[in-house]
Amino acid sequence: MALTLSRKAQEVKPSSTLAITAKAKELKAQGIDVVGFGAGEPDFNTPENINNAAIKAIHDGFTKYTPAAGIEELKKAICTKFANFNKLQYQPNQIVISNGGKHSLTNIFTAILNPEDEVIIPAPFWLSYPEIIKLSGGVPVVVRCDKTQNYKLTAKQLEEACTEKTKAVILNTPNNPTGMVYSKEELQAIAEVVVKKDIYVIADEMYENLIYGEDVHVSIGSLGEEIYKRTITCSGVAKSYAMTGWRIGYTGSSVEIAKLMGSIQSHQTSNPNSIAQKATVEALTGPQKTVEVMKYEFNKRREYMYDRLSKMPLIDTVEPTGAFYCFIDISNLLNKSYKGEKVETVSKLAAILIDDYNVAVIPCADFGFDDHIRLSYAISLEQIQKGLDRIEKFINDLA
Repeated sequence: MALTLSRKAQEVKPSSTLAITAKAKELKAQGIDVVGFGAGEPDFNTPENINNAAIKAIHDGFTKYTPAAGIEELKKAICTKFANFNKLQYQPNQIVISNGGKHSLTNIFTAILNPEDEVIIPAPFWLSYPEIIKLSGGVPVVVRCDKTQNYKLTAKQLEEACTEKTKAVILNTPNNPTGMVYSKEELQAIAEVVVKKDIYVIADEMYENLIYGEDVHVSIGSLGEEIYKRTITCSGVAKSYAMTGWRIGYTGSSVEIAKLMGSIQSHQTSNPNSIAQKATVEALTGPQKTVEVMKYEFNKRREYMYDRLSKMPLIDTVEPTGAFYCFIDISNLLNKSYKGEKVETVSKLAAILIDDYNVAVIPCADFGFDDHIRLSYAISLEQIQKGLDRIEKFINDLA
C-alpha cells in the first residue's frame, strides 16, 4: 500500500498574509527599502508593566504546567473585563484561555461541529476562518457583503443563507480586513435571526479596543438572554496590548461548550504558556493608558491613510472605523497595462508592487474579494506616507 497524506491537510491553503509579510522581511534583510503594509500586528512594543509581570513570573518559578483551560487568576480577570467592557456576565468555568485567537477558533469549531455542519462566513472575512472550519470537519458557506452595505452582513442575508445544516455564523467586529464596526441596531437584527434559526454565533471581537470616531463596540452576546446562550465570544490581548507573540486568546461560552473546549485543549496543546498568562493578568488589570496611546496613534495614521487613498484615481475605499486596516477596491486597475502587459489579477498587481515599487500589500482573494487589497496602518506615519507615494506612482504608471 502506497504511503499517502491527509486529504484534509492538503486542501488547506497557506496563509497569504504571512507569506507576503515574510517576503517583505526577507527583502528588508537584504537591505532593500521595502514598505510593508501587510502587518497584522501593532508596531509598538509590549507595555513595560506587562513585560515586568512576565519577568516576575519567571523569577517566581511560575514555569510549570497550569490547568489546561488556564489559571483561575486570569479567568477571573477575564470575567471582570467581560463584565465591565463587554457587558457580558461570565463565570470562570465559562472561560477557556488558549494559545492565541486561532487556537480559540480551532477549539470552538472542534467542539461544536459535526461532519458537514455549515458555518456562515460573511465576506470579506479573515482568511483563516474557512480553513479552520474545514480542518474541523465543517463546511464554510460564504455570503458576500458588498461595498454598498459597508461590507457588513445583513439580517436578511443571514436568514436566506441558513439551511437545515447551518450550525453557526461568524461575526467579526471590528472587522479584519475592512475595519468596519457593526452598530447595536445591526447586531440586534442579526441576533433575532440567530435565535429564530437556533444557531450559534461566534463573535470574534479581537479588535474591540481599537474603534475610532463615534462608533462604539457592542458585543452581540450582551443583547439578551436568548442570544447570550447561543454566543461564543472570542477575544485576546494580541492587538490591544501589542502582545501578538505572547499567544494568548480566550473565549466566553456556555459551561457545556467551555468544558468541551478545555478537554480538547488538554489533549492537543495542554495549557497556554504559564508566563504569558501572568503577563495577561497584568494587561487586563493593570494601567490601561498604553492602550489609549496606541489607539490615538492608530487614529492619526487612519485619518492620513484614508485621506490619501480617497484622493487617488481609479481606486475606492470605505472609511474604516475600527482595527487598523483599509480595504481598497482596485477593480478599476485590473486589466490595465503595466510595461505592455495586462494586470489581470490582484495577485499580479501585488507582485508588481513588491518587485518594482518595493511595497508589500495584501491581495484579498483569500479574504473572499479578488478585486481588493488590504493595507495596514500598524506602521509608522513616515512609512505610510512613503508607501502611499509609491502606490500612487504605480497607479499613474498604468496605461
